[in-house]
Amino acid sequence: MDTKVLIVDDQTMVRQSFHAVLDAQPDITVVGEASNGADAVRATIRDRPDVVLMDVRMPIMDGLEATRLILGNPDLDARVLMLTTFDIDEYVYGALRVGASGFLLKDAPLDDLVNAVRVVAAGNALFAPAVTRRLVAEFAARRPEPVDTERAERLTAQELKVLRLVARGMSNTEIAAALVIVEQTAKTHVSRVFAKLGVRDRAQAIVAAYEMGVVVPGEN
Repeated sequence: MDTKVLIVDDQTMVRQSFHAVLDAQPDITVVGEASNGADAVRATIRDRPDVVLMDVRMPIMDGLEATRLILGNPDLDARVLMLTTFDIDEYVYGALRVGASGFLLKDAPLDDLVNAVRVVAAGNALFAPAVTRRLVAEFAARRPEPVDTERAERLTAQELKVLRLVARGMSNTEIAAALVIVEQTAKTHVSRVFAKLGVRDRAQAIVAAYEMGVVVPGEN
């Protein structure tokens, strides 16, 4: 089944370029375009894409607010891939907080764009957890906020250990080895942590771990 993609960018040439490249792929179909966040939300509801390529800075409504509305709508099943000019960008951090599946530089090779769409459509985060951790740690250090102890109290002692390992960028296999448990048990713990914290993937879990004070910037 083809992956349906919506392209959101306020620059016509960017949209046209991405449209041509993606639509030429045998397993990808571009179902629509939008030039601002408000139109992106409407188009996502109308066209039901699997992946939304979302620019961050746009008129009327920016990509962060559009992403929040799309991912917060229980009737939608789209994943969002942010497009940005800078790889360390406060908008990207905000997008991770609301559940975006990754980010891609606008000037990345077009082959990377195609691969990114396929990775996100398959339900995976685009970037390695370790990269996410560096990004989150930088902004957590720059903008300290009160520790969210209420969320931390939802987790058992074992689940807090699991969250710390997730925040260090460990896979389920590595978590199992570190805690001397079988991989399926580690996977179950990770799923429970996600459910209790209301996060959808490892990127959001890493953000939550810093905001809860489970890990702190500079910690190994």
